[in-house]
Amino acid sequence: MKKVFLLLAVVLGMAVTQANAQQKSPVRIGIKAGVNMAEWQGQTINSAQDLMDMTNGSLNRQMREGFHVGGVVSIPVAPGFEIEPGLLYSQKGMRLVGKIPMEQFDFLNAGVTVTNKAEYIDMPILAKIFIGEGFHIFAGPQFSYLLSNKVQLQAGALGFNALNQEWDVNNGFRELDVAATGGIGYRFASGFNLSAGYDYGLTTVDANRNFDTFNRVIKASVGFTF
Repeated sequence: MKKVFLLLAVVLGMAVTQANAQQKSPVRIGIKAGVNMAEWQGQTINSAQDLMDMTNGSLNRQMREGFHVGGVVSIPVAPGFEIEPGLLYSQKGMRLVGKIPMEQFDFLNAGVTVTNKAEYIDMPILAKIFIGEGFHIFAGPQFSYLLSNKVQLQAGALGFNALNQEWDVNNGFRELDVAATGGIGYRFASGFNLSAGYDYGLTTVDANRNFDTFNRVIKASVGFTF
């Protein structure tokens, strides 16, 4: 999988060089960063939802908060149309939060939090269509390589943490994740830009497909194009 990812990077690099030689408009280099709100959807989450329903709200599913940061290359193709490959570090995963389902123990505020902490390198290849001065829509494929995958278990009561441990759980998780991504943005004349997007995973996080579960990520970004 690493070789596939490296090959994609080399091909994109060659495309940028060729485009820069042919286009009158300059190829622009940019940086971007922002927040992620990540979760899983699919068979695993459906099973967890059944468990949540059985516990009458004692178990809740939440998005995992994270961030993304990296660089992009904007390649003009035609007036109002650009191709933008990028390379980003991105945090994904999901979270389950539970508490003791007994009223007599409510004063303890005892709970358990289980978080899947997945760290990826994302390579989106976006087609951007500009509408008006700086407003644009974008969409395209995204290839992501799994750097690490951990499960964090936290438990506590009365505001104190009694347990906080992490385990590496790379085995069985798919190294190369493929998604469709899209969203909207605005680029100011200064080069400063804002965007919001959504990653829709197309391949299961489980390499063996024992569970059809997929990454889903909401992203909000700020960036600057030079």
